[in-house]
Amino acid sequence: MEIRDNLLDRIAEADREGWLGEIEGLRVSLAGAEAKIGQLDAAAPGDPVLLGLPTPRPTPQG
Repeated sequence: MEIRDNLLDRIAEADREGWLGEIEGLRVSLAGAEAKIGQLDAAAPGDPVLLGLPTPRPTPQG
């Protein structure tokens, strides 16, 4: 899957550059992407797949 491959490439880049905080965030995203891929693989062809609803980010207090 293209998204998973992109995340793996970005994790490798962050590791090379020493961006430790970035690595952790990308790993969380990768775990989510792999979970969705697992759901898609487990679903019968033609069945709907629950993608979830987006959650708005809190606005900064200023």
